[in-house]
Amino acid sequence: MPTTPGSISALRAANRIRVIRAVREAGGLSQAQIARRTQLSPATVSGIIRDLVEAGFLRSEAGSGRRGATITVSPDAGVVAGVDFGHSHLQVAIADLAGHLRDTTLISLAPDAPSDSSLHTARELLDRLLDRAGLDHADLRAVGMAIPAPIGRDGVIDSGSILPGWVGVRAQTAAESAFERPTVVDNDANLCALAEWTLGAGRGHDDLVYIKIASGVGGGLVLGGRVHRGGLGTAGELGHLTMDESGPLCRCGSRGCLEAYVGGAALIAQYAPTGGQLDVPGFVQRALHGDLGAQRLIQDAGRHLGEAVATVANLLGPEVVVLGGDLAEAGDLLLDEVRASMRRHALTPVAREVHVTRSELEGRASCQGAVLRALEAVEVTA
Repeated sequence: MPTTPGSISALRAANRIRVIRAVREAGGLSQAQIARRTQLSPATVSGIIRDLVEAGFLRSEAGSGRRGATITVSPDAGVVAGVDFGHSHLQVAIADLAGHLRDTTLISLAPDAPSDSSLHTARELLDRLLDRAGLDHADLRAVGMAIPAPIGRDGVIDSGSILPGWVGVRAQTAAESAFERPTVVDNDANLCALAEWTLGAGRGHDDLVYIKIASGVGGGLVLGGRVHRGGLGTAGELGHLTMDESGPLCRCGSRGCLEAYVGGAALIAQYAPTGGQLDVPGFVQRALHGDLGAQRLIQDAGRHLGEAVATVANLLGPEVVVLGGDLAEAGDLLLDEVRASMRRHALTPVAREVHVTRSELEGRASCQGAVLRALEAVEVTA
């Protein structure tokens, strides 16, 4: 039964979440350490620990008794899954409730694949991972899912520029039907921002801007230690910041969007106008191996991106800006131009203080963020 905000049951639920999160993030704590980290009374912590140990969610080396015992997340409490749909890929991962990845798999997926068949494929991959780990579907507690499209307050995907097969789909409802478990769905850049803030380049900072540069451009914001989605649920869509209203046509229908200057698809269209099989990683590799045309396009993209970063940094004043996605694999070839351009366009104290860096997370940060969101869902229901 849902709790009423401000009620005693809501307070207990919030306290339980604080305890679980403290234990999960630290890997193991005594009750005294939990009380200090959560700023809850020892009696409150003791009662929560007792209930969660009896429920099999937490484990104590001395049962639910001694205060000095180390409390950890029980390895038998189950697993969560992260599902990441990209422009042309699908990644699925499973993790234990301490947040440790157990297994992952990645396959190619047609950009125009219908949502129902895509979700069916994701369920098959998930079942395969569970079977490989000696688990079954009953061990799955929750699923987090990343989608490279804006998701409004109503949960319906109404932009088909990246995944045309998902237009009009109520993503969470469809996902919960496919996975038969509580599922949290979010924009992939939001989940990348969450992962970088929790595990990567944003650790220790309260404010972070994450910019994902792949075939398109997306953004995620962490402000005051929380992912910021805005009142409409679509905050962070930096790819459609207008750089020049007379500029090149963007796939969204407007002219001069940042994505039309920086997105991998736009760069490849300039580099190889006749088309072919070149993708963004392949384009980046050509630049890194000395192709002057590819290098020039990435450097030009860095200058445009730096101007956009300066605008966002002037508005929000984040401590760190993290660049991720396939184009960020170009490293300093891109980053040097971004930093130089930001210094030219940002206010002096902003340019001096804001740290622009590359993602620290290996693999796809959005899938790791999806796992973190699934863990949050488990915390609520534990």
